[in-house]
Amino acid sequence: MTGKVWMVTGASRGIGAAVVAAALEAGHRVVAAARHPGAIEAPPQHAQRLLAVPLDVTRSDDVHAALDAAYRRFGRIDVLVNNAGYGQVGCFENTSDAQVRAQFETNVFGAMNLTRGVLPAMRKQRGGHIFTVSSIAGFVSFSGSSIYSASKFALEGWMEGLSHELKPFGIHATLVEPGFFRTNFLDASSIGYGQFDIDDYAPFTAQLVERHRSMNHRQIGDPAKLAGALLGLAESASPPLRYAAGSDAVEFALAKIDSFRANIEAWRALSVSTDRDEREEALAQKRNV
Repeated sequence: MTGKVWMVTGASRGIGAAVVAAALEAGHRVVAAARHPGAIEAPPQHAQRLLAVPLDVTRSDDVHAALDAAYRRFGRIDVLVNNAGYGQVGCFENTSDAQVRAQFETNVFGAMNLTRGVLPAMRKQRGGHIFTVSSIAGFVSFSGSSIYSASKFALEGWMEGLSHELKPFGIHATLVEPGFFRTNFLDASSIGYGQFDIDDYAPFTAQLVERHRSMNHRQIGDPAKLAGALLGLAESASPPLRYAAGSDAVEFALAKIDSFRANIEAWRALSVSTDRDEREEALAQKRNV
């Protein structure tokens, strides 16, 4: 068999399913991992290049079993797509500690578990590519996304540092920051709201739920086009650390950059005022002699 070996988590639907389909169509071999792998199918002409495996990314036994199956079948993994995740939205005070921890277990530690599992082989083969699906909410946080954004911000910091650590081994790391894509992300099966009802937040929560309901399955982003973009990035000799996917993501990112720069400039004098003044210290020492 030719082509690369891709491993995609959260592969039964949405962006994950689109990446699986695109990689198979391009001639690659694919390990498609999901909690319900029975939902993953391939056209007959691609069936021998597809391995569907059960995987809950929060369970270390599942991670080891999925990776063992992948290496037994294909012998290597060239591209890992950390796509499994869900959205815990709503105001912070409405969200329980258990909900916060569950969000990080899946969105952050799940991606770390898979990445830790593939890196030894990638280092040995001196090559590979780690894609981690963050969100534009991992670069810009919004009202009602504080917990979801916190998990994605964590991915951003981790992957940025990881990208430098992996360069000596020829391994690339890319954060994918989608805007709103036409998937089931806003369905009840993929998004959750806060556990607690607090009267002060009730009007905002109602607006948030209605906004998500009205845009569900009407989002601007096309998962198939995003999958094609990832296949192209996987062939690049110098792929980006961050890839903002979608026109909405680009606009949100640029607005954040402009706001961040303006904030730094507005407070520059106070910021630099905290530096040690070596000349004053030298004069003080002389006076004390």
